[in-house]
Amino acid sequence: MNSGTKIIQLVIDEKPVEVEQGATILQAARKVGISIPTMCYKNGYKPSTSCMVCVVQVEGNPSFVPSCGALAQEGMRVWTDTPDVLQARKMAIELLLSEHAGDCEGPCRVGCPANMDIPLMLRQIVAGRLDLAIQTIKADIALPAVLGRICPAPCEKVCRRNAHDAAVSICLLKKFVADWDLRRFDSYQPRCEPHGGKRAAIVGAGPCGLAAAYHLAQQGIRCVLFDKNKSAGGMLRYGIDEAALERDVLDMEINQILTLEHIEFRGGAEIRASSFESLCKDYDAVFVATGSENIRSFGLGMTDKGVKADLTAYQTSQEGIFAGGAAIGRRRLCVRAVADGKDAAVSILHYLRGQNVVRADKRFNSRLGQLAEGEMEQFLTGAEKGLRCPARKEDFLTLEAMVEARRCLHCDCGKADDCTLRKMAKLHQARQQTYQGQRKPFIRQVSNSGLVFEPGKCILCGLCIEVARKYANDIGLSFSGRGFKTQVAVPLGKVLDEALTREAAEKCVEICPTGAISKS
Repeated sequence: MNSGTKIIQLVIDEKPVEVEQGATILQAARKVGISIPTMCYKNGYKPSTSCMVCVVQVEGNPSFVPSCGALAQEGMRVWTDTPDVLQARKMAIELLLSEHAGDCEGPCRVGCPANMDIPLMLRQIVAGRLDLAIQTIKADIALPAVLGRICPAPCEKVCRRNAHDAAVSICLLKKFVADWDLRRFDSYQPRCEPHGGKRAAIVGAGPCGLAAAYHLAQQGIRCVLFDKNKSAGGMLRYGIDEAALERDVLDMEINQILTLEHIEFRGGAEIRASSFESLCKDYDAVFVATGSENIRSFGLGMTDKGVKADLTAYQTSQEGIFAGGAAIGRRRLCVRAVADGKDAAVSILHYLRGQNVVRADKRFNSRLGQLAEGEMEQFLTGAEKGLRCPARKEDFLTLEAMVEARRCLHCDCGKADDCTLRKMAKLHQARQQTYQGQRKPFIRQVSNSGLVFEPGKCILCGLCIEVARKYANDIGLSFSGRGFKTQVAVPLGKVLDEALTREAAEKCVEICPTGAISKS
């Protein structure tokens, strides 16, 4: 502290704090390691106190106080995490969400049982980066070439473009990328962590069991797949006609999984009651992924559909034993079985690491809902016009695939993985529908440089205005309108590229807490 500077003493959550005069409550709290969430505040910029997410209680003050702008006072007593404070923050977030005009994740990704990042795959195809597209696909789907042929494409049924002409051919594009990868000499194989000493037995080498092994092996878990049939594949091999699913494609894709480090396949090994008991003793975890009648002899709790298991964590009543896919009665969709295998692998991994057994982390997801008149035209900005998809059974050429991928409306948020509003919504268990207010209109402005401005996501924090001012642009940004119609705008009818220097634009994208400003 500077000599001669007045020192302020206060108490925050029963902790005494000393700060220089002029420090805010937020700065004082951070000095003693007390975390207060913020959204519209960024260090080095003038606080706007617009979001009210950082509110605290101050003794003697009947109102909640925004800690980012309120100055610390001598003798002040502050509380940061009382039930009333937490409820006030949740209310502030829910009010912001009630008018938020945008999806966190595109409807296609939400509609995919495996939650594959479809919009990212499409962008990578447009960019000609099929090497990256296959990595994006196989992060969530272990058998993409197979699913590209037999999946009923629930993702396409919810594609927003259906309301305009027709869905993007997501399934065909996934097949195109997966087939391209299978033809390569050095086809993609994910990196596997070194073996950590844990072993998992997987009963059933169908799509669910294969997917579980695929994801567990990447985390260093040694997996042994047991199946009564001599060849892996389950219903894919023995329940689907070869005209719909070519056996060479099935063999190649299964081989990619079985040749991963830490995976062993034991075919012709039918598991019965006695052998199942041995598996439970010899392995650190067991995953039941078969619909065989033998599972009724395993001593597990049963329902009329199959093994009784927690449908979010896939854990049975017996410690260390998990079940998914056909074992719990999910027989309809292969993509659902693959998704079960992926999600169950997360729960098994948590168990093997001594952590609470929970399903893969589910993030908050804002939904735009039904479009108002004129909003479809906003989504079509920059998208390929017209219908260009081939017949369902035809194959794409590379240029055709790139054109088809450009039909994507990019419904997902450009900052979905780094959105402060989304993080705060999850932290405070906020709901978007608590307050049924009028949401802002969806507007998308795309500049020649690829800068995207969606004012319906803006929370009026003013950070972009401060950035433009800091980087001394002649035009900059400013607030316009009043009340509900207040928004950030470019003065004098100019466009965003004219308002922001390249450096300022990059900083705005980085600093925006909601993805209202992003890069395409």
